[in-house]
Amino acid sequence: MAPKVLVVLTSADKIVKLDKPTGWYLPELAHPYDELSSKADLVLASPKGGVAPLDPSSVEAFKNDDSSQKFLEKKLWENTQPLKDFVGRSGEFAALFYPGGHGPMYDLVDDKDSIALIEEFYKAGKIVSAVCHGPIVFANAKIDGKPLVEGREVTGFTNEEETQVGLAEAMPFLLEDRLKAVGAKWSQADAAWGEKVVVDGQIITGQNPASAKAIGVALAKAIEA
Repeated sequence: MAPKVLVVLTSADKIVKLDKPTGWYLPELAHPYDELSSKADLVLASPKGGVAPLDPSSVEAFKNDDSSQKFLEKKLWENTQPLKDFVGRSGEFAALFYPGGHGPMYDLVDDKDSIALIEEFYKAGKIVSAVCHGPIVFANAKIDGKPLVEGREVTGFTNEEETQVGLAEAMPFLLEDRLKAVGAKWSQADAAWGEKVVVDGQIITGQNPASAKAIGVALAKAIEA
């Protein structure tokens, strides 16, 4: 029987300060899906369940990306299961994975069910993984009273990248700053937008959209180990 991966998408659909649509970022699920779908069963969840909002700007930016366009046809995100339904069920899964997009900065960062799942999966020895803005979900997770990422090497969307997309001022906080504030050992590619994936034990993180395929590869390897 194939291992199962719980994929958690955001339910947040707006950059509040700008009243601009957001959500999850297309290639950050499409590219890992390509690497994982033949090796694992992917189960999709979100805080509210139902349709998880897809960032329309990612559809436009990746309109010439075959992987993203093929994934769009599947419409898997239109029927996600409520996140709360999975608390206490880590035994059914090999890993937890959070795609990015700006949405997680608004809901998953503080979502009590998401935090409980991360802590539960980690304590059960399972993989916890995220890409781009996804790693913000680890900011408030604790293991034995200490931040999950304290002293652990992680990556994610950098302050430089957020500034370059013109959204640093619009964000409620910056991902890099927030993870450093809870003691993470921050790591990033030599240049903005470069591919970077960090594997530190059970914690796997990717920096940006360019890292989406590579985190899929790392995740596939980890669940087969």
